[in-house]
Amino acid sequence: MTQDARPNHRANRLLAALEPADFACLEPHLQIINLEQDQVVHEAGDTFRYAYFPHDTVVALVAVLKDGRSAEMAVYGREGVIGLVGTMVSRQAFGRYVVQAPGAASRIDMELMREVISSRPKVLQLILRFSEAMMARVLQNVACNAVHSVEARCCRWILSVHDRRDQDTLPLTHELLADMLGVQRSTISTITRALQEAGLIKQGRGQITVTDRAGLEGAACECYATVRRRFERLLPHTYARE
Repeated sequence: MTQDARPNHRANRLLAALEPADFACLEPHLQIINLEQDQVVHEAGDTFRYAYFPHDTVVALVAVLKDGRSAEMAVYGREGVIGLVGTMVSRQAFGRYVVQAPGAASRIDMELMREVISSRPKVLQLILRFSEAMMARVLQNVACNAVHSVEARCCRWILSVHDRRDQDTLPLTHELLADMLGVQRSTISTITRALQEAGLIKQGRGQITVTDRAGLEGAACECYATVRRRFERLLPHTYARE
């Protein structure tokens, strides 16, 4: 992790949604860091020392099984915060937090963050809204993984990363998508080839470019739109564009 000398903490949607007085309580304690591709932010069982507010980075919470296989449990980006949801009591990471798209994040000491939450009701309310939205996303993913095709889930995952980046070219590899979706790399190769032939994406070395956003949404399962609507209801700032 490296520091960035140009602070822009409000690049994170939660921080941007805070009222000036609430943000002022956090700002002196926030530090911008850069997260690298494939960097492990926390391993399962680690104690969270910091809360992270992503800017343009995307971090996945991954379940790693005994046989080495892995699968996505949740994805975090500029709409939220890493380290608060699901760790309020144990303060331990449930799975591996790994960077799927490099970029910047603001971080704050966890104890300081908890102090602000306990003393600023509107900060607490915002975190609770995010927690509910994340719970809806995780529960929807359970249903999605059980009943929807890998093709539709792949489109959903590409869209989820696209939502968190201000560019159409995404640092997504076949290996990454296979790990997140819990399938073989050859399966992803077949799916992305079909998506490219349909004109929805363009593949490059270590990257995928979204060329038809509307078409990709049409090919995704209903879970993408369901989760997006829940986030927009609870956190209207989530999908706002600069």
